Amino acid sequence: MGRWRPPTQAGSKYITREGERRLRAELEHLWSVERPAVTLAVAEAAAQGDRSENAEYTYGKRRLREIDSRVRFLRKRLDGMVVVDQPPVDRSRVFFGAWVEVEDESGSATRHRLVGPDEHDQQPDYISMDGPLGRALMGKRLDDEVSLETPRGHRRLVITAIDYD
Repeated sequence: MGRWRPPTQAGSKYITREGERRLRAELEHLWSVERPAVTLAVAEAAAQGDRSENAEYTYGKRRLREIDSRVRFLRKRLDGMVVVDQPPVDRSRVFFGAWVEVEDESGSATRHRLVGPDEHDQQPDYISMDGPLGRALMGKRLDDEVSLETPRGHRRLVITAIDYD
C-alpha cells in the first residue's frame, strides 16, 4: 500500500460577513505586524554568529514557517469564499445563517446558529453546517424531527424555532 492519500475536503465555502472580516483581519495582522517583527528578530539572531546553537534563530525560523503557512491557507481560503449576507427567500426552512432552536426528548431546548466551518469557533452557540448536527438540520422545517448519532448515543431533536435575524 502506498503513502498517497486523497486530499481532505476543505469544507463549505460559505461565510458570514463577520466571519470574513475576522479572517481578513487575521491575515492582515499576520502579514503586516507579526511577520515583520519575527523577521527582524531572526535577522538579529542570525547576526549573533553561530546559527546551529542559536535557539532564537531556530525558533524564529520555525515561527516564520508557521506564519507563512497560515497566510497561504487564509489567502487560498478567502479567495474562493462566498459571503452570505442576505437571508434566503424561504425563511421557513433551515439554511446557512439560520438561528435554530431545538428541543430534545427531555424537553431541554438549545439554540444554535448554522455557520461555515471557518467561523463555528467564534461563539459557543455557533455550529458548522458541515458538522453532524448542521447537516441534519439543513433544509428542515419547523416541527420537523431530526435524528443523529452522537458519541453519547442516538439523539432525537425537534425544531421549535427558525430565525434569520
